[in-house]
Parts: sequence; structure tokens; C-alpha cells
Amino acid sequence: MADLSVEDKLPPFYKPLKSRAAVDALFETPAFDYSPKTSRAFLAAMREALVFQGARAPVLKALYKAEGFSPASVRTERDVTKVPFIFVAALKERDLTTLPAAKIVLELKSSGTSGQRSRMQLDRGSLMRVRRMAWRVFEGLGLTDLTRPHDYICFTYDPEVARDLGTAWTDKLLSGFTKKGEIFYTFRWSAAKNDFYFDIDGAVSAMRKFEAAGGLVRLVGFPAFALKLTEEFKKRFGRYPRLNPESSVVTGGGWKTLADEAMDKKVYRKILADNLGIPAANVRDLFGMVEHGVPYVDCRLGNFHIPNYGRVLVRHPGTLEPLGFGKKGLLQFMTPYLTSYPSLSVLSSDFGLVREKCACGLKGPVLEIHGRAGVKKLKGCAISAATML
Repeated sequence: MADLSVEDKLPPFYKPLKSRAAVDALFETPAFDYSPKTSRAFLAAMREALVFQGARAPVLKALYKAEGFSPASVRTERDVTKVPFIFVAALKERDLTTLPAAKIVLELKSSGTSGQRSRMQLDRGSLMRVRRMAWRVFEGLGLTDLTRPHDYICFTYDPEVARDLGTAWTDKLLSGFTKKGEIFYTFRWSAAKNDFYFDIDGAVSAMRKFEAAGGLVRLVGFPAFALKLTEEFKKRFGRYPRLNPESSVVTGGGWKTLADEAMDKKVYRKILADNLGIPAANVRDLFGMVEHGVPYVDCRLGNFHIPNYGRVLVRHPGTLEPLGFGKKGLLQFMTPYLTSYPSLSVLSSDFGLVREKCACGLKGPVLEIHGRAGVKKLKGCAISAATML
């Protein structure tokens, strides 16, 4: 199956998509410009994607029929609540690809530890759109810089080995949002153990080297490992590293201490920023799902912003009725970018809520994640990675 090497054959993600089909045109609108114009662009893209997938995916055909749903009915934001959804577990248990294998250029997998792994298969158009979407989101948050080189320490799997893992693809993509310097991947492959390990010695050496150079550094990946690196640095050198103050961090995967206890996000940001000698506003987090693809990234105040490329609904866990702003429930994620997989509308196993706005000044709602639902929780990438700590 096609892997991450396909990235080298695609146009740069910072260049506009050439197609002006509704599903492409949406991603040429600003990520956080919520207006009647961008709402119309989203609704048009959703209708187009729902028609396309509804004609090809048996599961959606059945859902449309069972619920009496027609893609043409999605005319207003209120109509979005009527879009049928697939529960995320179905994407872990079934191959629901809707295009011939010859059209699939990349397959991404989640790295759960429970035996359930989602497989997301992307055709060229879907891959182009998800890359463009991520660029526009980071650009809208002031996190792109193609003029000044950044050195990277990535707390994730080496993409040369983990060639189909979603987290490896994400971090490889993120390292392209600035001019590239040197990149160090901390999860190295051991042929002897036939498994990955956390190369703490290499990570400390890379941190010392980048600190001495005085250039811009960006840390990317699982947050527990970033914190572990700063503590190990202090243990070896008697002090924390001091990076260029314009350096930054983009974490993803949830805040767990080494004891696997939840750490408050804002407390974590402050501790890690202090340990690196950078402002807390430069420590951002990212929430995403392989099954969904839209990146939800912190603003300077540490809140996940929902870009205009998707919608997040909150549903009552018992009745599945949609809830309003500020009410906690199961999170349903929608986006129209996929033409190769029917996960246009996914009901997740995550609890959370949506707030109407943020004090940072960016338009649009913000997302709060409150953990996984259920007695037997679906295990994700961060828990899998934590076994290396």
C-alpha cells in the first residue's frame, strides 16, 4: 500500500488548490473567517461530498435510506445536525474505502494498543485537501514561517520506518510549515528488539546542539516526552535548556505525566514553557483523529479553535439529541474533504463541549475535550507511545 513517500510527488501545500469544485474551494477560504460567505462554502462542499460518497458507500446509502436523508437538504447550518453519522468504532472494524485500490495513494493507520486500529485510505484529491487544510489552519494561527529555518525535535515515530502511521505523517507534515533546519525523530527503530524505543540520549544531544546554535527550534509530538526531555536535560547538565525565545512547541496526544495521571493543560503549558525558556503562548496543542483529519489547534490562550473546514456537534450520550453550546456530551465531527472514505460525519468516543467564542479575538467556536467515554475505553496513540517511557 502507498506510504508517506507520496508526499514528495505532490505540489507544496502552501500553494492554492487549482480545482474550483465546491469541495476544493472551501479550503481556499480563510480558516477562521466565519461569515455568511464561508458558511455557504462549507455547506456547498458538504452537499457535494455527501452526494459523491452517498453514490459509492453502501453504508451511507443504507443510512440515507433509513433516516430519509437527502444531501440536498443541507442548506443551512441548522440542517447540518441531520447529517447521518458513523460511529468511530465502525471505522476501526471495517474497511469502508469507496474508491478502487488503484486510486489510493496513501493509507494512514492509528496506533492504538487495544487491537483496534483505524485505517484511513486517501486518494490524491483527499490528500491534497487535508494537507492544504492543515496549512491554512496553522497559517491562520500564526504558526507558519517559510523564511526562517527551524530545527525540529519530533516526539514521534521516524517516518522512514513508520511509513503509514498517522502520527508520523502528521509530524512530517508539521515540520514543513516552516523552513526546515535539522530534524531529529526521537522514536527510533531497534532491529534487535523489532520495535521502537525512545532515544533519550539522542534527544538530549539534539537539544544541546540546537540550544548552542541559538536558532529557532520547534518541538512537535507527544507532550509527556517533551517534558521528560527537559527533566533529563536538567539531570545531566544541572539546568534546563534555554532556547531562542521565539522557539515553539506543538504537542498532540493528551497530557499525561510519567505516572499516567492527567495533567491540567494550562499547567503543563506553563511548566514546559518555563523549562524551555519560551513564552507560554508559544506552547500550542493539537487535537486530531485519523478518522476525521481536521486539526484543532490552540490559540495563544490555549484553546482549540474549530476552523471553518469542519463542524463539531455535541450529542447527548443517551438520546443522541444535539446539545447546544456549553453542554457536555459525545462529540460528532464533520468535514467534506474526503472522496475516498465515508467518514464525512463521525460520532467519536470522546466527551467534550463547544463554546461559542474565545477571548483571543479569532472568530468561531472553540472545542473542549473532556476525555474518552465508555467502560472499556478505546486506546489511542498517546497511550501506545507511553509504553516507551
